[in-house]
Amino acid sequence: MRALALVLCAAALIVPGCARKQKSPYLVYVSNEGSGDMTVIDPAEPEPVGVIQLGKRPRGIHANRGFIYVALSGSPAAPPGVDESTLPPPDRSADGVGVVDLAAKQVSRKLFGGSDPEQFAFSQDGSLIYVANEDAAGVSVVEIASGKVRANIKTGEEPEGVTLSPDGKQVWVTSEDQGSVAVIDTASNQVVKTIKVGRRPRSVAILPDGSRAFVTNENDAKLTVVDAVKLEALRDLPVGAGLKPMGQVLTRDGSRLYVTTGRGHKLLAIDTASEKIVASIDAGERPWGVALSPDEKMVFTANGTSNDVSVIDAATNAVVRKVKAGDKPWGVLALPR
Repeated sequence: MRALALVLCAAALIVPGCARKQKSPYLVYVSNEGSGDMTVIDPAEPEPVGVIQLGKRPRGIHANRGFIYVALSGSPAAPPGVDESTLPPPDRSADGVGVVDLAAKQVSRKLFGGSDPEQFAFSQDGSLIYVANEDAAGVSVVEIASGKVRANIKTGEEPEGVTLSPDGKQVWVTSEDQGSVAVIDTASNQVVKTIKVGRRPRSVAILPDGSRAFVTNENDAKLTVVDAVKLEALRDLPVGAGLKPMGQVLTRDGSRLYVTTGRGHKLLAIDTASEKIVASIDAGERPWGVALSPDEKMVFTANGTSNDVSVIDAATNAVVRKVKAGDKPWGVLALPR
């Protein structure tokens, strides 16, 4: 048994009781909306390995061309039910998408496109960024090299989720307020179709073959399945009473979809072929952001009210450990070292 334990210690990234642990070949980056920073996690370690200061209310987080980009907002947080007239005025100087230089461990520049940016996506060649500006009811198209805004596109009130289609020809943007998804043609920067879905849609995931899309509807406890060719809603996929589907991530082959459920505490694994839920994992307190490791063996959820990140084994659907993050972790991203 001791020999077996030594073999496991040598081969595995996370094995309780091992005196020495290998470093993970990748790191996990978490945007913390409350503390205005980014936690850096080695999933083989029980504690964070670093913190990088970002700015006000960092939320959406993605990588492009060797840099990490994070949406920053000077608008005060306004959860559902809050009387916005009682909130302090926004700090528009804090708005933008911060570009994080990992070598320097700091924000090296900021792209300005609109007010209250929340989520974004990159063009297929990585030269443009499509930013959902929640207070402006639209998307700004920003040229990364120059920082110039190429277009401002109205998409619906309170836009959030932004997803590029696999062929790069469309950008899909959710409207929380209007219960719809605007489909933008990237050649013309025009909305070509608005698709009605459910209440408070938060994110979109499109299969690699471009055939279907999944939209999470937080306030309806369901996903809307969309024909991504005809741009028509096909059917609803209920996820269970009390669950609030929010963030989602697909495996590279599109066979498995992972969905966080916010105050429902669960991470759901969905088989996209059958559109059936194949696993329900108690991930943590209000999981929102979700990411896969580069080898797709681990899933990570940013748990917004317990201020930690769950490390989940994708083979066993078990939470391996939880690692502390900053205040109100929102987005999560895993990248090779």
